[in-house]
Amino acid sequence: MPKKTEVPVSFETALVELEQIVTRLESGELPLEDALNEFERGVQLARQGQVKLQQAEQRVQILLSENEDAPLTPFTPDAE
Repeated sequence: MPKKTEVPVSFETALVELEQIVTRLESGELPLEDALNEFERGVQLARQGQVKLQQAEQRVQILLSENEDAPLTPFTPDAE
């Protein structure tokens, strides 16, 4: 099965979409195939959100580093 291209979304947008997916899945009214597709999208969104949170944590750690004399440089996340 070919992997679908994940379109990056903002953290807030992903969170809203995830909440909607959970609501639809919890309703129990989706046919099995639709439920599986929704679940798959939810996993993608959760992974994207996790990456964004890790990047934010790295930025905070850089800003709070103990070397106060270190120059601040723009944060560039590792390319995946």
